[in-house]
Amino acid sequence: MRKIFTLLFLFSYVLFAEVINIEATPEFVNNTKMKIIDIRTPHEWRETGIVKGSYTLTFFDERGNYDIEGFLNALNKIVKKDEKFALICRTGSRTSMVSNFLGNKLNYHVVNLRGGIVNLLKNGYITQKYK
Repeated sequence: MRKIFTLLFLFSYVLFAEVINIEATPEFVNNTKMKIIDIRTPHEWRETGIVKGSYTLTFFDERGNYDIEGFLNALNKIVKKDEKFALICRTGSRTSMVSNFLGNKLNYHVVNLRGGIVNLLKNGYITQKYK
């Protein structure tokens, strides 16, 4: 019985996704092969630019509202459920919440880029203009 419990525990551990917190640095975004999803608003993308090659997909609108079903439908067109990807926002507050939700509740493999675009800009990163 103990062996069965241990096997079930190990199996369930492998199935659960993860949330990894990494500082948003120019080195990371320039060298990563994983997809980066920018969850800020269009106004914010125009204001600061975006990470080159990132995907723009708003989670919270300007009023703080969100559409989980719409977000997940769009996200699933960008990443596969078992694919590791990163989330970025302005400072990391929104991505912290969204990463934990996606990873802990929905079993995605999420990297939260702490410090967000503000940290990247502070460290000399040159963004790409949002069109």
